[in-house]
Amino acid sequence: MALFGRIFGGGGKGGKGPSPQEAIQKLRETEEMLTKKQEFLEKKIDQELIIAKKNGTKNKRAALQALKRKKRYEKQLAQIDGTLSTIEFQREALENANTNTEVLKNMGFAAKAMKSAHENIVDDLMQDITEQQELEFDEDELLAELDELEQEELDKNLLEIGGTENVPLPNVPSTSLPSRPGENLRKRSHEVSCLHLHAVPPGFLFESFLHL
Repeated sequence: MALFGRIFGGGGKGGKGPSPQEAIQKLRETEEMLTKKQEFLEKKIDQELIIAKKNGTKNKRAALQALKRKKRYEKQLAQIDGTLSTIEFQREALENANTNTEVLKNMGFAAKAMKSAHENIVDDLMQDITEQQELEFDEDELLAELDELEQEELDKNLLEIGGTENVPLPNVPSTSLPSRPGENLRKRSHEVSCLHLHAVPPGFLFESFLHL
């Protein structure tokens, strides 16, 4: 823990912690530094191994000292390997968390944009419905006005017809109209015949027939 405190600059309880981006950058710098240290130790281990082999039969004391240094370097190298693994794990976790944060943030922006778009769609739809209702109301008013005009025209026509009924008709003549000439002639001939029949005695016609 002390190592990480030195890497990230420590900081008391009241200090403000670094942002995820700053922490990721620090971890990458630390990884690079430890990787260079790792390469240095590997070279030192190889050098000490060469010295130990060279002095193995001639100078055992020098060979043993080289092997001791080699073991010490290997121990440091193992610690660095463990530290690098931990730093790599933390860096990847922070990167994933930062990515997830960005993803969630972008999803939040998208959700707000979608909500705003839906609100606009609803507003437009409600406006269209209101306009349609206004048009329907206007059409109903026009139809009602047209009905009134038609009723007025019908009433006017009825009044005109009623006025013609009140005009006085000519009086019927009290005397009978003259008949046609043919009918009058036949009527008079019939009347004359009837008068002759009533005026001549019954025996007169028979006696006249005998003289013939």
